[in-house]
Amino acid sequence: MTAAKPDLWYSFVRAHRMMIREVERRLADANLPSYAWYDTLWGLESGPGGTRRMHELADTLVIERYNLTRLVDRLEQEGLVTRSRSATDGRAAYASITREGRVLRKKMWKVYQSTITELFLNQFSASEQQALAEGLDRTFETVRASRDSAVA
Repeated sequence: MTAAKPDLWYSFVRAHRMMIREVERRLADANLPSYAWYDTLWGLESGPGGTRRMHELADTLVIERYNLTRLVDRLEQEGLVTRSRSATDGRAAYASITREGRVLRKKMWKVYQSTITELFLNQFSASEQQALAEGLDRTFETVRASRDSAVA
């Protein structure tokens, strides 16, 4: 009798969905905005000078541009993000995180970090974390290369 082979894909998708739900729940319990706000603010804050071109931000977040535009509209209304156009290329739009956006992102990180540490990272040894991160990074690069070659 052979043991059933683990279904890594199913386990990954299921764990990811549960983690995001739990992060969302804990952010809401702390009267903080949704995970999508955190993700967008971090995507900007981690860019050069807290700014990214909109298409670069969409690629960084792996989100459709039309969804990002609506999200950035809302963040801009709340004073967390500013938008500008390039002086040399009218098609290029930039988004930048504001001081208020940085403050909110740091508040949200406290909740987010404790959740991922408690419920995700603590489930793996340091070597397991390293192996999993390397495997997921290879997957990301393989998919990106496949997508880029299909577009070219």
